[in-house]
Formats: sequence, structure tokens, C-alpha cells
Amino acid sequence: MTHDLTTGVYPAMTTPFLEDGSIDHDRLAANASRLEAAGVDGVVPVGSTGESATLTHQEHVDVVETVVEAVDVPVIAGAGSNATHEALVLARGAEDAGADGLLLISPYYNKPEPAGMEAHYRAIADEVDLPQIIYNVPSRTGRNIAVETAVNLASHENIVGYKAASGDLGRVSEVARRTATEEFSVLSGDDGLTLPIISVGGTGVISVAANVEPERTVELVHGALDGDYEQAREVHRELAPLVDALFAETNPIPVKAAMEIRGHGTGRLRSPLSTISPENRRELESVLADLAEGAE
Repeated sequence: MTHDLTTGVYPAMTTPFLEDGSIDHDRLAANASRLEAAGVDGVVPVGSTGESATLTHQEHVDVVETVVEAVDVPVIAGAGSNATHEALVLARGAEDAGADGLLLISPYYNKPEPAGMEAHYRAIADEVDLPQIIYNVPSRTGRNIAVETAVNLASHENIVGYKAASGDLGRVSEVARRTATEEFSVLSGDDGLTLPIISVGGTGVISVAANVEPERTVELVHGALDGDYEQAREVHRELAPLVDALFAETNPIPVKAAMEIRGHGTGRLRSPLSTISPENRRELESVLADLAEGAE
């Protein structure tokens, strides 16, 4: 079964910065409005793509407030941490800022065992009365959320979804199968796997590519959800070169460069992230030019 906040396309928004390193709230609001106008189902600020690891707690809250004020679609705020008490602070802050739901990356670096992982998520879900999506991205955290843990958490009324970014389609399929009778959904967290994840029971994507090509991403996802796999495959093939280019370096380095090329920001990043390499920027420019030509 699906939940209102877990069906469709949810861009994982970038956080734009001014020259002095502070957050560019005007650009942030404009980007959120642009995505809403493109037909996305919701937006996800202050996740990994939003450089959440380099934001202060107050900046987290300020970003969420700006996005909430800018759009009428659901706002799912990133609020994870490797310390449960800190994740609770971020979750409560997002709730106070008006977020409609939470995206909670699994605890990173300290690599909890399954019992600790489950206790972490239950503690947040017990304390904060918002729909929550657990987020499995072992390339960043060093630890998978065990399938059994995800299945156990699906029974909690506030835990409504699982963002799958492990690259393991078998694992995603098993979570989808074993939670099919719950009010719980599986979302792709890998743009290149969105179509196959929907084919095994997924209901949408939290997408990096949708920052750059929101209309095409909506066309792909809603086409697949409506059963039009021929059309979805065509869009999947169109977007494949962009997806490759967006992950040629650590996210969000390439997507910020792509948005700068498209006129949606400056591409500024917070240290220790560095500017995209000249060769990867040239590839991005070529891919984006081809997509623009194809849209004409």
C-alpha cells in the first residue's frame, strides 16, 4: 500500500549558497517553486544532496521554513544523524518549521547493529508525530539497513517508507514484497534504478536528476506507475546519460554544476566538496545540450 507522501517524484533539493557562504534563500525558494511548477509530487530539502552534513541545526530549520513557505506540495525534510539525540533535535526542528514528513538517513560512521538501528528509528518515530521515511545508503553510511529491520519498522504507524539507495535490486524487491500488506512504500534513491524499482513494487523516487529534468522525471515515474512501461523506458533511456554525468563525482558536485549551466544557481559548494573537474563539466554541458535539443 502507498502513503500520500511516498508516491511520485520528490526532488532531493540542493542548498544554494551566496558568495560569503551563507544560504541563498531567494534562490532556494525560486528553485522550489520551479520544481512545483514542473509537476513534482513533493520536495526533499536538507538531505545528502542539500549538503546537510555541512549545515548548522539552525540552517536546517531555516532551509525547511523557506521551502515550506515557497510551495504547496509536501515537504519531506532531511533530519538524520548518527546520534539519535541529534536526529531528534533535527526532526523536531523540521516539524516546527512546517515539514510534512521526514527523511532519516541511517546512522553513519558508528555502524550500529540491527538492534541499535531499529531502536534509533523507533525512538524518533515515537517522539515525532510526522510520517517518516528510512533511508538506506550504505555508500555514505558504511552499513546497510537489514531487510528484517526495515520489515519490523514498517509496522510503526509513523514509519511510512524506505528510500532505497544501495544499488541492490534484490534487497529492494525483498523489502517491497515483505511490506506489501503494510501502510509502507519503497522509493528509489538511485535515479538509474527508478524504473526497475517501480517494476518490483516501488512507488516513486527521491531524485537528484529531477532538480535538472523535473518534467522528464515526472513523465518516467508516472508513466511507469500508470503501467505505460514503453513510454517510461523511452524516458529512462533519454535520462541515462544525465544520470551517469550527475554521479561522475560525489553528489551534489555535478548536480550543482548542472543547475548552474541551466541558470538555476551558482554551483557553489561548502568545503570539503570541491568544484567539478573541467572534463566532467564539459560532459555535463554536452548531455544537457542534447536534452534541451530533444525537448524542442
